[in-house]
Amino acid sequence: MGTKQVLVHVFLVSFPGQGHVNPLLRLGMLLASKGNALVTFSTCKAIGNKMKKAGANVSSDPTPVGNGGGMIRFDFFDDGCDEDNDDERNDLEAYLAKLEAHGKIELAKIINSHAENGRPVSCLINNPFVAWVSDVAKDLDIPCAMLWVQSCFCFTSYYYYHNALVPFPSEEQPEIDVQLPHMPLLKWDEIPSFLHAKSPDVFLRRAILKQFEKLPNNFCVLMESFEELEGDLIKYMSQIFPIRAVGPFKSSILETSSKISGDLKKPDDCLEWLDSKKPSSVVYISFGSVVALSQEQVTEMAYGVLNSGVSFLWAFWTGPTSAGESGKLPERFLEEAGARGMVVQWSPQEQVLAHPAVACFVSHCGWNSTMEALSSGVPMVAFPQWGDQVTDAKYLVDEWKVGIRMCRGEAENRVIGRKEVEECLREATSGLKAAEIKANALKWKKAAEEAIVEDGTSNHNIKEFVDDVRKMSLKKAKKAMEDAIPESGAFKKAM
Repeated sequence: MGTKQVLVHVFLVSFPGQGHVNPLLRLGMLLASKGNALVTFSTCKAIGNKMKKAGANVSSDPTPVGNGGGMIRFDFFDDGCDEDNDDERNDLEAYLAKLEAHGKIELAKIINSHAENGRPVSCLINNPFVAWVSDVAKDLDIPCAMLWVQSCFCFTSYYYYHNALVPFPSEEQPEIDVQLPHMPLLKWDEIPSFLHAKSPDVFLRRAILKQFEKLPNNFCVLMESFEELEGDLIKYMSQIFPIRAVGPFKSSILETSSKISGDLKKPDDCLEWLDSKKPSSVVYISFGSVVALSQEQVTEMAYGVLNSGVSFLWAFWTGPTSAGESGKLPERFLEEAGARGMVVQWSPQEQVLAHPAVACFVSHCGWNSTMEALSSGVPMVAFPQWGDQVTDAKYLVDEWKVGIRMCRGEAENRVIGRKEVEECLREATSGLKAAEIKANALKWKKAAEEAIVEDGTSNHNIKEFVDDVRKMSLKKAKKAMEDAIPESGAFKKAM
């Protein structure tokens, strides 16, 4: 059996973005740990350099993960851009085309090299924006799967839009509601914003929908969700295409002897500061790595936080992104906050959300942040902007009832004033709804924990996935062996 298990070599290819790298790498750790597989994680060299600078162990040598013999290694490829210059990568529309052109060639070389060196790839896994990976898999006759890094309800929305199965907002009817199976009615500003006819990000819609064009190239879709959270919808969509819920991806369940992380910036030390605060007294604020807020919105948010009187930890990402660059915090902001406030560039978010001092999370409602908050039992203040964030906020506030809505996204086309910010923070920490949303958050934390224990649904799905890959790998190896045997008389007689 030991010989059979080393045949399983799962090769992960990530789009080079923080919100894509983290979940795919965590999936790789789980596959290595729970499935006893050899996992290779790959993305462009520039991201590999950032991971190294952030202090992560990204060695090409296999690193043990877990106690069952699983290992993970890293293999980065050239994307055709200067490794140290991100300006070209921030022009996302042009970069996606260049990444595909270079990535297809480079990836095929790497995979063929693995085969020549005795560790053939058993399965490829990609995530959104690199749908072309499935073409490489098809050309090389390797099974392929996709990690969908959003919710099943967003997956369903894109699937139904792509196949024109129900009406969506159009130029003629821009504000119609959308009803999808096993989902609540979505108002026009609650569907993923890229699906709006007048969305300024049409190229992102095309990039995401390409994943659905390539869906037949995959034998299944993996999702960072769990059946207890989206069970009816996952069951329904699995009748259309095989879906396995394998989340949440909590680092606390991963066993590794070496530091492996998907962070592209080294997290600032803020846990000691949190240790000095009382339980449930700190508001954690983070809008991820790509949301860019205007100067006016940053100013209003900052003074709303100050006026609320709450203690706060604000992870404030600075510098250019594909969405632009955020405004700056007001002068003397930290001086006015004094000991009750701390601002960092990047935080160890999973550890922050698990800290007893944190009372709530003011978030853009990206799916990574949503899953981390749900699995940590932390209520949220929803501040979505675009994409799937507005749909996630709908579920957080109206369906799972773990959050308070601060805004409805860019469709509102307005600045959220400091008074609204102040009122939302007070409501989430000490208002009438505070106890209710905390109780609901703890309920979902318990459900998430149950999904990833030994006999949990997500843990079962991970093991089943690796078993399926192992069976396909053995079947392919057996066929190759049979094809290599000449059709001698002895062989014909044996047949």
